[in-house]
Amino acid sequence: MDFLQPASLREALEMKAAHPDTRPIQGGTDVMVEINLDHQRPHGLLDLNRVRELTEWATEDGMVRVGAGVTYTRILQELPMLPGLAMASRTVGSPQIRNRGTVGGNLGTASPAGDAHPPLLASDALVELASTSGTRRLPIGEFFVGPKKSAMRPDELVSAFLIRPAKGGQQFSKVGTRNAMVIAVCSFAIDVDHERKKVGTGIGSAGPTPLRAPQAEAFIEGELDWANRKAPSEAMLKRFGELVAAAAKPIDDIRGLAEYRRHALAVMARRCLAWAWAA
Repeated sequence: MDFLQPASLREALEMKAAHPDTRPIQGGTDVMVEINLDHQRPHGLLDLNRVRELTEWATEDGMVRVGAGVTYTRILQELPMLPGLAMASRTVGSPQIRNRGTVGGNLGTASPAGDAHPPLLASDALVELASTSGTRRLPIGEFFVGPKKSAMRPDELVSAFLIRPAKGGQQFSKVGTRNAMVIAVCSFAIDVDHERKKVGTGIGSAGPTPLRAPQAEAFIEGELDWANRKAPSEAMLKRFGELVAAAAKPIDDIRGLAEYRRHALAVMARRCLAWAWAA
């Protein structure tokens, strides 16, 4: 197995173009597990830890551009304007894993169970993909194309993601088989944007890809009292939860049953909406 170690983003992109079969690695919290369990044997590893450009974040045109190498710990410490993503980051593994793991790696794996994916979906994030031929930015909803499959080309790397700062309440909730260090049975995120009078949703681990619940979003946007901030009624919360559950495409697997996932999503959606609206 080849081991490539670029010192800059330009060098990393040149190496990826020359060796498209190499697997990028930063924290290694997903990649090394698969290698250690012999679930995959990549032709080579492209170590991105020395690429400084990937570890930077900055504001850009009203959004926050976060480099793919920014760790979960740094998101918690440095990006309070992204509370939904921070909540999800806090649920990732142990402190040691959060010190190494990155949202960029989560996106690169494209797992339906990725903890960062629901809040990115709820907030209409963009995924920045870079190659030697240029950079393109995809809406997060177009990035996931199948189980652990994305729209990224073999010569591209996830260089960053862009997300708007919260303009209202955000929440993230996750159900697992234990309280920590666990892959989600299902998860849910919500972004209530009072400026645009919009509600975004994100569903994790309940479909072949991370999902949104567009019918639930349209329903609740039309029902909420945006002017007076009156709390949503129990009937509104219940219907919102039902529509979120209906948007899921779960299966029965070792972590949980499809029926349970739908039930849990309905409960999480009701609670998260109430919490986010009151924030």
